[in-house]
Amino acid sequence: MALDLVIRGGRLADGTGAPCRVADVGVAGDRIVAVGRVPEQATLEIDAAGLLVTPGFVDLHTHYDGQATWATSFGPSSEHGVTTVVTGNCGVGFAPCRPEDRRRLVQLMEGVEDIPEAVMAAGLPWDWVSFPEFLDRLAERQFDVDVAVQLAHAPLRLYTMGERALAREPAREDDVAAMRSLARQAVEAGALGFSTSRSLNHKAVDGSLIPSYHAAGDELAGIAAGLAEADAGVLQLISDFDDVDTEFAIVRRMAEASGRPVSVTVLQFDHAPDRWRQVLDRIESAAAGGLAIRGQVCGRPVGLMMGLDFSRNPFIGTTAYQEVAHLALPERVAELRRPGRRRAVLDEFPGHLPAAGRLLTSFSAMFPFESAASYEPGPSASVAGLAEATGCEPAAYAYDHLTAGDGTGVLYVPVANYSARTTEVMEAMLASDATILGLGDGGAHCGLICDASLPTYMLERWSDAGRGTMPVHEVVKWLTADTAAAVGLSDRGVVAPGRRADLNVIDPGRLGLAPPEMVHDLPDGGGRIRQEAGGYVATVVGGEVTRRHGEPTGALPGRLVRGPRAA
Repeated sequence: MALDLVIRGGRLADGTGAPCRVADVGVAGDRIVAVGRVPEQATLEIDAAGLLVTPGFVDLHTHYDGQATWATSFGPSSEHGVTTVVTGNCGVGFAPCRPEDRRRLVQLMEGVEDIPEAVMAAGLPWDWVSFPEFLDRLAERQFDVDVAVQLAHAPLRLYTMGERALAREPAREDDVAAMRSLARQAVEAGALGFSTSRSLNHKAVDGSLIPSYHAAGDELAGIAAGLAEADAGVLQLISDFDDVDTEFAIVRRMAEASGRPVSVTVLQFDHAPDRWRQVLDRIESAAAGGLAIRGQVCGRPVGLMMGLDFSRNPFIGTTAYQEVAHLALPERVAELRRPGRRRAVLDEFPGHLPAAGRLLTSFSAMFPFESAASYEPGPSASVAGLAEATGCEPAAYAYDHLTAGDGTGVLYVPVANYSARTTEVMEAMLASDATILGLGDGGAHCGLICDASLPTYMLERWSDAGRGTMPVHEVVKWLTADTAAAVGLSDRGVVAPGRRADLNVIDPGRLGLAPPEMVHDLPDGGGRIRQEAGGYVATVVGGEVTRRHGEPTGALPGRLVRGPRAA
């Protein structure tokens, strides 16, 4: 048997949830062909003795819809062991789209997912109208990961209803029939499924609500029926669940009308700290009753990152700061350190702030971010607590933290999953049989959040290969087989003969996250937050090594993955 790659003697967590064992992994082409003792030599061999070998991670919740049209690398996700990404989540995307609606979808993506309009204007080629055409364009491209796509509700509704969609008018019977037909067409062309948003937080950059907000249950059930007609696909939904029973009734209707799996975002928020439990209780009850409904959860607090080089910082709204905001970071830091400038900013702060800005200036809920441990800070570690201990004003403490050194200091504001400043809620979410790991949001929130680093965090924080107590083989299963199965990708997520050769070789002793930093590698010089990962010895996509010791090899074996109905 001619082998292209053998990974030898690693501690294999194969994705099934079985305990780790020492094994070789043999690869020919893009497939795993042998697991166990592999005596044959290969063109390339990796000595994995003392290292952890896993399937490539499958991230089912990303927003690389635009990046897939202009880039070959899917950083930051590909830097964290991810080998397959699923885009088109939360009801936002770029297909189908008529030429006259392009700017509206760009503005919506900017508002919902914090991707700058200038980046999308420079990067999107717009060489498609229909959703099948969009997939065909992606199929012509090469990447460092595999890419799968879902049909998003906002562009579908705008394409079908025009201005009436933007006004969030109720869909007529003919509108629903058209959307149902387009949903079936999308799945038959290779879409993994359909996504929608019912969140008040999802707004275009001009403040208008996402077109799918409060779409009627008849509309969503009708679209879901399109997946039933295709006999394939999954459904993804995010809702505020302000009225838990009413909203969950719509989720049930979608599941019943489609007969397909549905995943629902589950997060804890400070304004309703117990609502997540009400939602998860209903998900668990529905699952026990035979409906394929699961909660998408995140294994760490979700929070905003603020800094002088990020999208936001507590002082960004002051006139004294805005006068120097255009300067390059080194010059800006030097100017902000001048006593006169410092005094002017602090004297002006915070009277200028509207109510919406209070989140950025709540110093009792804001924390200096130094390392991965900073995701779970105690109250005394807040800016307010540290300022009190040193005898200065919280605003002054935050200002001096941001302007210290080279001006790359970061302030962190947990906004979800950490209301009581404990990990109990996250542990309960992860422990449920009715949840799957998601919400990494790779490709989105470029200047505010970097949850695409979640796979590395999960291994380092929760597994016994890092600081945690959960068996590493269970955490690996969450990141691989469970997520792959949740979106119908049955050819990956497990290390076994015949499966796709997507693999990670990891040094647990070096596993970790660097502090977040801004890198400017998007079109038009746009920036995104990156968190460098430690411990990845090699990442393999489709049998080719794409990263070695944290650096890209230049190999681009990744392709568009069409759903099973298309295959």
